[in-house]
Amino acid sequence: MLDGLRGFAKSWPGKIMGAFLLVGVAGFGINNVIVDLGSNTVARVGNEEINSREFLRAYQSQAGAIAQQMGSMPTASQAEAMGIPTAVLLALSEGAALDTLADQFNLGVSEAKLAQMLRQDPSFGGTLGTFDASRFTQVLQSAGWTEAEYFAARAKEARRDQLVQSLFAKTNMPAVASSLISDYATAARTIDYITLSATSIEAPAAPTEEELAAYLAEHQAEFRTVETRQVKLLDLSLASLAATKTVSEDEIVAEYEARKESLTTPERRTIEQVALGTPELVSQFETGLADGTDFGTLIAEAGLTPSTIGTLAQSEVTDSTLASTAFGLEEDGYAVIDGVGGKRAIHIVEIEPAREPTLEEARADIVQRLGQAQARTEINDVLDQIEELRAAFQPIEQIAERFGLPVYDAAVTAGGSELSVLPNLAAEDYSRVAQAIFAASQDRLIPAIPLAGNAHVWFDLEEIAPARDQTLDEVRDEVEAALIEERTNDALLAKSEEIVGRLDAGEALADIGFEINALPQISSPFTRFGSDDGLVDATLAAAVFAGGPDHAGHAVTEAGDVVVFQVVDAAATATPLEQTAIDNLNADTRAGLRSEFVSAVRDDAGLRINQQALNQLLVNNFGQ
Repeated sequence: MLDGLRGFAKSWPGKIMGAFLLVGVAGFGINNVIVDLGSNTVARVGNEEINSREFLRAYQSQAGAIAQQMGSMPTASQAEAMGIPTAVLLALSEGAALDTLADQFNLGVSEAKLAQMLRQDPSFGGTLGTFDASRFTQVLQSAGWTEAEYFAARAKEARRDQLVQSLFAKTNMPAVASSLISDYATAARTIDYITLSATSIEAPAAPTEEELAAYLAEHQAEFRTVETRQVKLLDLSLASLAATKTVSEDEIVAEYEARKESLTTPERRTIEQVALGTPELVSQFETGLADGTDFGTLIAEAGLTPSTIGTLAQSEVTDSTLASTAFGLEEDGYAVIDGVGGKRAIHIVEIEPAREPTLEEARADIVQRLGQAQARTEINDVLDQIEELRAAFQPIEQIAERFGLPVYDAAVTAGGSELSVLPNLAAEDYSRVAQAIFAASQDRLIPAIPLAGNAHVWFDLEEIAPARDQTLDEVRDEVEAALIEERTNDALLAKSEEIVGRLDAGEALADIGFEINALPQISSPFTRFGSDDGLVDATLAAAVFAGGPDHAGHAVTEAGDVVVFQVVDAAATATPLEQTAIDNLNADTRAGLRSEFVSAVRDDAGLRINQQALNQLLVNNFGQ
């Protein structure tokens, strides 16, 4: 039978049937990848596509935030482990779901509204906080956006906002729920309490040798050394090589004379402004200016508060009218000029005059600059020579002596904080150098560690002190102190439980406190979050509210104090929640409803992901 099928497959009728079957499978079996989702489409929600450019832009933004914490951009596999691609897709799919619904409702946004959104976007604000066209172009270029993409994205945002606002803008938490939360959050209690101390109990007996040995054996992980590696370090950078250079006095003077003007600090002025929103204010300020009325009197009479633009040099002021006017006034002078929203008054608070540094003031900077100029021409040659000497197994000290570079000794642990002995090594590179040190072997040639700016670090691994358990003789005092502290804490907790039992039996806290020399105190009323004065912290407050209105109990506070308490007053709800808190609860309610609504819309429209295109996009841009 199989031979017959093979023969049929080789015939023309069989080949035609095979072609039909292939088309059928392609059309119905894998249409999700080949037909429905193109290679440039990462996902689709309903009829809305999420393309690779849109996904990559959102992904880079989120991965960039993670990179600031990690110190490097996560690879595709690292990002997958952290759930970044999934989070980005879900966020984009929510927007796409709302776009689908907005299309069904024929929602749109006018050009006037887009223009308003553009002017109000703080990302494009200039020196004065108003829209700056050059800033707009600069930001879009640095972000990789075209103007068409920006306006399309803002139009979508506006449509989504219309949809969400129309559905949820007036949605608040139910009154019953708000009342319950208010009662819960503002309920107050007052307690009598005593704080137990070492004087409240009998001092624990001194531990014996056997007890110390047993405690150390049980807590050996707390009494271990960490692996330490003794190294000799040599760093080559512009700064380290420049420090070996000698600059003559004639060179310093010549450089000072040549660069004197560029070293001069330009005049800077502290400028403030106030908007004159009505013709009456404009007239008032112009009249005051003509009459010689000072600026402080004018703003006091008008009831206005000026805003500070900043302390700026003339070249830093992007508004040409403001720059020319402000730098033509005397200190404490003011003028009325045109602004984007109308007339405004500008006032010169302070003038920092231009200043030329003396030779002595500029000497250190000039020596460093000239030294680095020499080092810049030599560093590659020095680098090659050091690498040749290292390949010949020359020790660090001999190489350093040849080039006049210092050698640094350090006992480095895995964290690398000891590498601070290298003055030219940035703190963010400590971990990288430490990893190389802990990956090295004493019997192998150790390569250089390349750093930013053509800098390199070499090291000789002198000695390895492995992590080990410390003996009782080495840590006797620490073990004894830890064991005594543990016994003291156990005794304090046992004492607090005993006192709570006596309180439950009807004894008075004052009588018990007198017996153990602990004076009872009364707290001010506090809520579940603790007292305003900080004497009752959140841990103690939680223990107090864990029982009824006549509850007695004990707690270990965040400061480590053992407190025994008795509730003396369970006040009714004091004051209702502040309006700010209620507004936050209502905002959370709307956010929750919006999230559930968008998820339902997305599920109804259907989310389809082109996993192959997604994986390829991540690997191509961020590595495996």
